[in-house]
Amino acid sequence: MFVLLAGAGPVTAQTERLHWKPVNLAQVKLDDKTPLAFNVYQPDKKKESHFVLVMLGRRYIELDIKAKLAYNVPLIDIQKKGSDIESDNFAVPGRLLATSDWSVRDVGPAELIKLTLGDYGRVLEVELPHPPDLRAFY
Repeated sequence: MFVLLAGAGPVTAQTERLHWKPVNLAQVKLDDKTPLAFNVYQPDKKKESHFVLVMLGRRYIELDIKAKLAYNVPLIDIQKKGSDIESDNFAVPGRLLATSDWSVRDVGPAELIKLTLGDYGRVLEVELPHPPDLRAFY
Protein backbone atom coordinates (compact mmCIF):
# COMPACT_ATOMS: atom_id res chain seq x y z
CA MET A 1 0.00 0.00 0.00
CA PHE A 2 1.29 3.50 -0.93
CA VAL A 3 0.22 6.67 0.91
CA LEU A 4 1.05 10.17 -0.31
CA LEU A 5 0.78 13.04 2.15
CA ALA A 6 0.30 16.36 0.39
CA GLY A 7 0.49 19.69 2.17
CA ALA A 8 1.51 18.17 5.46
CA GLY A 9 4.48 20.54 5.78
CA PRO A 10 8.06 19.57 6.55
CA VAL A 11 8.54 16.20 8.16
CA THR A 12 11.46 15.92 10.55
CA ALA A 13 12.90 12.96 12.36
CA GLN A 14 13.07 15.16 15.45
CA THR A 15 9.58 15.50 16.94
CA GLU A 16 10.80 15.77 20.52
CA ARG A 17 10.73 19.21 22.10
CA LEU A 18 13.99 20.81 23.18
CA HIS A 19 14.54 22.06 26.70
CA TRP A 20 17.00 24.98 26.56
CA LYS A 21 19.07 26.09 29.55
CA PRO A 22 20.71 29.53 29.75
CA VAL A 23 24.48 29.52 29.32
CA ASN A 24 26.04 31.55 32.12
CA LEU A 25 29.00 33.71 31.13
CA ALA A 26 28.25 33.42 27.38
CA GLN A 27 29.06 36.55 25.38
CA VAL A 28 27.41 37.85 22.20
CA LYS A 29 28.59 40.56 19.82
CA LEU A 30 27.13 42.05 16.67
CA ASP A 31 29.80 43.83 14.62
CA ASP A 32 32.10 43.89 17.69
CA LYS A 33 29.44 45.54 19.90
CA THR A 34 27.51 43.89 22.71
CA PRO A 35 23.74 44.05 22.02
CA LEU A 36 21.59 45.76 24.65
CA ALA A 37 19.54 42.58 25.15
CA PHE A 38 20.91 39.10 24.49
CA ASN A 39 20.93 35.61 25.93
CA VAL A 40 22.38 32.26 24.92
CA TYR A 41 20.84 28.83 25.54
CA GLN A 42 21.90 25.24 24.93
CA PRO A 43 19.81 22.05 25.11
CA ASP A 44 20.10 20.11 28.34
CA LYS A 45 20.69 16.84 26.43
CA LYS A 46 24.28 16.08 25.42
CA LYS A 47 23.31 14.55 22.04
CA GLU A 48 21.89 17.94 21.00
CA SER A 49 24.85 19.98 22.28
CA HIS A 50 25.73 21.21 18.77
CA PHE A 51 22.64 23.45 18.85
CA VAL A 52 22.76 26.95 20.32
CA LEU A 53 19.79 29.30 20.71
CA VAL A 54 20.70 32.99 20.61
CA MET A 55 18.33 35.79 21.64
CA LEU A 56 19.14 39.17 20.09
CA GLY A 57 16.67 41.74 21.40
CA ARG A 58 13.33 40.24 20.36
CA ARG A 59 14.78 37.86 17.78
CA TYR A 60 15.79 34.23 18.32
CA ILE A 61 18.20 32.34 16.06
CA GLU A 62 18.99 28.63 16.39
CA LEU A 63 22.55 27.78 15.37
CA ASP A 64 23.65 24.31 14.35
CA ILE A 65 27.40 24.67 14.87
CA LYS A 66 28.10 21.17 13.56
CA ALA A 67 26.37 21.76 10.19
CA LYS A 68 27.20 25.53 10.23
CA LEU A 69 23.59 26.54 9.61
CA ALA A 70 21.29 29.11 11.24
CA TYR A 71 17.51 29.00 11.56
CA ASN A 72 14.88 31.66 12.24
CA VAL A 73 12.88 31.03 15.42
CA PRO A 74 9.48 32.77 15.63
CA LEU A 75 8.88 34.43 19.00
CA ILE A 76 5.42 32.86 19.19
CA ASP A 77 7.00 29.38 19.17
CA ILE A 78 9.15 30.03 22.27
CA GLN A 79 7.74 28.96 25.63
CA LYS A 80 9.46 30.37 28.73
CA LYS A 81 9.71 28.04 31.73
CA GLY A 82 11.27 30.27 34.38
CA SER A 83 14.77 31.04 33.09
CA ASP A 84 14.62 28.04 30.72
CA ILE A 85 12.92 27.77 27.33
CA GLU A 86 11.05 24.95 25.63
CA SER A 87 10.57 24.77 21.88
CA ASP A 88 10.46 22.54 18.86
CA ASN A 89 13.71 21.98 17.02
CA PHE A 90 13.66 24.65 14.32
CA ALA A 91 16.47 23.06 12.30
CA VAL A 92 14.26 22.53 9.23
CA PRO A 93 14.84 23.81 5.69
CA GLY A 94 11.84 26.18 5.75
CA ARG A 95 13.41 28.23 8.58
CA LEU A 96 16.95 28.43 7.19
CA LEU A 97 18.67 31.84 7.36
CA ALA A 98 21.25 32.99 4.86
CA THR A 99 24.67 33.03 6.54
CA SER A 100 28.30 33.00 5.45
CA ASP A 101 31.86 33.10 6.76
CA TRP A 102 31.35 30.55 9.54
CA SER A 103 34.16 29.75 11.92
CA VAL A 104 34.02 27.67 15.09
CA ARG A 105 37.21 27.51 17.13
CA ASP A 106 38.50 26.86 20.59
CA VAL A 107 39.83 30.04 22.25
CA GLY A 108 41.09 28.65 25.55
CA PRO A 109 38.31 28.67 28.13
CA ALA A 110 35.59 29.06 25.49
CA GLU A 111 34.43 28.14 22.01
CA LEU A 112 34.05 31.07 19.62
CA ILE A 113 31.34 30.86 16.94
CA LYS A 114 31.52 33.54 14.29
CA LEU A 115 29.28 34.02 11.24
CA THR A 116 27.80 36.70 9.01
CA LEU A 117 24.00 37.02 9.03
CA GLY A 118 22.81 37.45 5.44
CA ASP A 119 19.64 39.40 6.27
CA TYR A 120 21.43 41.85 8.61
CA GLY A 121 24.77 41.80 6.81
CA ARG A 122 26.33 41.89 10.27
CA VAL A 123 28.87 39.66 11.98
CA LEU A 124 27.52 37.63 14.90
CA GLU A 125 29.96 36.29 17.49
CA VAL A 126 28.93 33.91 20.25
CA GLU A 127 31.43 32.88 22.90
CA LEU A 128 30.41 29.73 24.79
CA PRO A 129 32.41 28.88 27.91
CA HIS A 130 33.56 25.28 28.09
CA PRO A 131 31.84 23.29 30.83
CA PRO A 132 34.04 22.89 33.90
CA ASP A 133 36.12 19.74 34.10
CA LEU A 134 34.86 18.25 37.35
CA ARG A 135 37.57 15.58 37.33
CA ALA A 136 40.07 18.25 38.42
CA PHE A 137 38.29 18.47 41.77
CA TYR A 138 38.57 14.77 42.64
